[in-house]
Amino acid sequence: QVQLVESGGGLVQAGGSLRLSCAASGRTLSSYAMGWFRQAPGKEREFVATISRSSVSTYYADIVKGRFSISRDNAKNTLYLQMTSLKPEDTAVYYCAAKALTYNTGSVFYDQHEYNYWGQGTQVTVSS
Repeated sequence: QVQLVESGGGLVQAGGSLRLSCAASGRTLSSYAMGWFRQAPGKEREFVATISRSSVSTYYADIVKGRFSISRDNAKNTLYLQMTSLKPEDTAVYYCAAKALTYNTGSVFYDQHEYNYWGQGTQVTVSS
C-alpha cells in the first residue's frame, strides 16, 4: 500500500499563494488516481481537485476553478496543488488521497469514498 505525507501548508494573506505537496512512499504513484480534499472547522470534508494516473485528465470544484491547479510528478512520486488568489474561506486542513487503479489511466474521481489511502493533512490558514 501507499503512504502519503502532505506538506507546504501555512499562514498566508488573502490574495497570496501556496503550493502543497504530497509525497508518496511504499508504492509508485503512477498506480493511483489522486485527489485533494479539504475540511474546514465545523464542516464536512469536501472535494477540491483530482488528477488521473497519466495526468491527461483533471477536474476541479467550482469554488477553486481558475485559482487552484493540480499536478503530479510520477518520477518524483509527488502530487502538487498550486493555490493562488487565496481567500479566507480557503482556510482548512488539506488532504491528499490515492485511489488504486489497474486500468483507466484517464479517469478522475471527485467522491471521497472512492479513495483508498489518505494523508494526515496540512493546515492552510488565509488571513483577511
